[in-house]
Amino acid sequence: MEPLHGGKLYLDKQHPAVWRGLNGLALKAKEAAEAAGMNRIMIELINVRVSQINGCAYCLDMHVADALAAGETTQRLAVLAAWRDTEVFTPKERAALALAETVTELPAAHDLERELAAARTQLSDDEYSAVNWLAINMNAFNRVSIVSKHPVRRPKTAGSQAAAQQ
Repeated sequence: MEPLHGGKLYLDKQHPAVWRGLNGLALKAKEAAEAAGMNRIMIELINVRVSQINGCAYCLDMHVADALAAGETTQRLAVLAAWRDTEVFTPKERAALALAETVTELPAAHDLERELAAARTQLSDDEYSAVNWLAINMNAFNRVSIVSKHPVRRPKTAGSQAAAQQ
């Protein structure tokens, strides 16, 4: 069955007031994280990890670039999906990543309680709350972008245009 109006439907364009509300939540979550003492790199690590789990290409493209711009290393971004098997993340970052994964995957009640309690051993109440809000918000953005099929396009640089023409 063909869609009534054909083609893609960008949810953010269809209901811009709802999209602005989601962006407002993102700003408040970021403010809460910064007020809790979290730096931009930790915020972007959470955004990237949640987007990896959800498979959101659009958000990965955006937040990997944001993480690099904030000073994150390519090594840490390269191993982020396997962070548990590395020694490159601090205990606080590891707790934040585990909490973000838990919020994203919502495991069974027993596992959920165990993961939430483990995060509380490394994160202050403000950090714990902020990580939850960042992950909740990123999950919402991922779903909007995945359902809307927001595109990831090649960068518009002279080098990429020449490579695309070959």
